[in-house]
Amino acid sequence: MASLNASSSSTTSSSCERRIMAVLQTPKLESVRLKNSTRNMVKELTSMEGQCTTLTKSKSTTTTMRDEEEYPTMSIPTSISDLYIIADAVADRVEMHTNIRDQRDNWNTLLLTSINTLTLTGAAMAAISAATTTTTTTTILPLPPLNLSSSLLFSAAAGMMLVMNKIQPSQLAEEQRNAARLFKQLHREIQTTLAIGTTPTARDVMDSMKKVLALDRAYPLPLIGTMLDKFPETVEPAVWWPSPNSPNSPQENGNDKVERNGWSEKLEEEMKQIVEVLKRKDCAEYMRLGKLVLKINNILAVSGPLLAGMAAIGSACVGSDPSDGGVLALAVSVVAGALASIVNTLEHGGQVGMVFEMYRNSAGFFKLLEESIEATLDQKDVERRENGESFELKVALNLGRSLSELRDLASHAFFYDKASDEFASKLF
Repeated sequence: MASLNASSSSTTSSSCERRIMAVLQTPKLESVRLKNSTRNMVKELTSMEGQCTTLTKSKSTTTTMRDEEEYPTMSIPTSISDLYIIADAVADRVEMHTNIRDQRDNWNTLLLTSINTLTLTGAAMAAISAATTTTTTTTILPLPPLNLSSSLLFSAAAGMMLVMNKIQPSQLAEEQRNAARLFKQLHREIQTTLAIGTTPTARDVMDSMKKVLALDRAYPLPLIGTMLDKFPETVEPAVWWPSPNSPNSPQENGNDKVERNGWSEKLEEEMKQIVEVLKRKDCAEYMRLGKLVLKINNILAVSGPLLAGMAAIGSACVGSDPSDGGVLALAVSVVAGALASIVNTLEHGGQVGMVFEMYRNSAGFFKLLEESIEATLDQKDVERRENGESFELKVALNLGRSLSELRDLASHAFFYDKASDEFASKLF
């Protein structure tokens, strides 16, 4: 029995030892397997992350390739400093155009007063010259000094009229007034870009630079060489903005009825109708008025010096013949001098050149609005456009209308087409 117990105890102890060893060995195997699996998972994750980073880098490079081709690469601090430089230059241009506007406005006042004074004084001297005569002899002779002075005054007035009609000081002052206002607007846009917190890009810098150069071309400061033609053969709207770039990514959207970025098919159709109304009514009307004012200015610009020249010739002929010829010359001198003064007052006192520039600038405003709407609609990628609701609000404000009035105008233009006589703008 003792031997049996010993043997059984030995067998049980050996089996227990095997079980214990097995239990002790299995966690080691599982831990090794877990370690290997985790290592493999880490390797797979790292490889996936590498692929994702390469994909995102490739996407970012492809999205920025278009901008890098069109605009030079520029760091964020460089873009900010360049925008500040452009803003300083724009502020300086505002000051320059304001000062030159005041100067040319003074030119218009001084030249107008001087020419009218010369013309009226010449006519008065011609009348005094004819009245101051000696009747003791059979000949009636005027006083030569008054006669000569009257002729010189009329000649000087005619020459000054030619110069004044050529440069049109009132129109020059209006050009500089518009330039100062537009440069102030550009300065506010740059300040807003710097203040809203978004990081400016190279595109912002280049767009601001193009706008500055376009304004310099539209409203030049010097008179010689670059002065705008005051009597153009064809009247065109004033253009003070750079030409719009060709739209990027011209791929059609799959579903235009779905609103994205505030745009829908209805809003696009509404903007197209607004463009048609602007072309058919507002821009065409201001072009018609500009052509009419230009014709009037042409007539006045030729009539003033011509009448002053006739007055000078008539003043020189007063008293050369004691018969009725001297009286006729006197009448021509006085009447032509008075008419020259009236014509000069109408042209420059009424600032006909300024009115022409105002109409031309108004037509340019509507043309700019047309081009901005067309350029926005030509951008097929809706996400790259300006927000549709904000754009609609901006157009309504530019036309002096509420949103409901703008939509009513578009629907009315769509149904009645050219039969409507309503203008798009309520501001001008």
